[in-house]
Amino acid sequence: MSEREVVERTDAPLTTDGLRADLRELGLTPGETALVHSSLSAIGWVAGGAPAVVDALLGAVTASGTIAVPTHSTQLSDPTSWENPPVPDDWIEDIKAEAAPYRPAVTPTRGVGAIPECLRQYPGARRSRHPTTSFAAWGADAEAVTAGHAYDSPMGEDSPLARLYDFDALIVRIGVDANTSLHLAEYRADYGGEPEPNGGPVLVDGEREWVEFAEPESRDDFREIEAAFESAHGDHVWRGPVGDAEATVCRLRPLVDFAVEWMADRR
Repeated sequence: MSEREVVERTDAPLTTDGLRADLRELGLTPGETALVHSSLSAIGWVAGGAPAVVDALLGAVTASGTIAVPTHSTQLSDPTSWENPPVPDDWIEDIKAEAAPYRPAVTPTRGVGAIPECLRQYPGARRSRHPTTSFAAWGADAEAVTAGHAYDSPMGEDSPLARLYDFDALIVRIGVDANTSLHLAEYRADYGGEPEPNGGPVLVDGEREWVEFAEPESRDDFREIEAAFESAHGDHVWRGPVGDAEATVCRLRPLVDFAVEWMADRR
C-alpha cells in the first residue's frame, strides 16, 4: 500500500500517545512481555512513522516489560529453496560462498515490516545470533529472550520463541495474520514429515563460515489451527484497535500447547 493510500484512508494523524493508549487497552501493561507482529500501513498514517509505533510499544510495557519482534533475514538462507524469487541453479554455490555473513547490528531484516526493522536498532535492543531466523527484544528480559539462540534451533527449544513461552508472553498481531509462535509447536509435535535443510553465513572467531541446520517440515495450516483454538477457547483470544488496524491478542503458551496436540492429531 502506498503512503498516499494510507493518508487517504486515515481520518487524522495517529500519535504515539494514542497508539500507546490503544495498546494498554489490549493488555500491554507495564511489566508485560509481548511478541509483536505488525503492519505499519495497516495501522494508518502515523506522525513519525515506525519510530512512533515503537515508542508506543515500549511505552506501553515500560522498561519493566519486554517487547520482542521477529527480525528474520531470509536473504541469507540456503538459496536452493528460494521461491520469491527463485535464482538460477548456477548461482546457488556462488551465493552460499559469497553472501555477507550475518551480523546482528548490521544485517537488515526481510519480509517482517518496518516496525521490527526499526526496533532492532533502538538503544538497548538485543538481537539473537541466528543468521536467518533472529528475533530482537527490548526491555527487562531482552537479554534472556535473545541469548543462546542455537544455529540448529531456528524456532525450537534453544530459540527466543521457547524463552517467550517460558515467560508466558502475549502474542500481539497488529493488522497481520503472521504468527511465528506456531513454528515452536512444529518442533514439539509428533507428526512425522521430513526435516527441511537450510543454512546461512555467520562469523566464527572473526571468520566467515556457512553453517547448516534442519527445520521441521512446515505446512500451510496455521490459520486452521488458530480458528480451532479460538473455537475451543474463545475467552483466550481478544481483539481491539491499534490506530486503524485490528489487533488480535492471545497468550503464547496455551496456543502452542493446543497446536502441539492439534498437529499430532491432524497432520
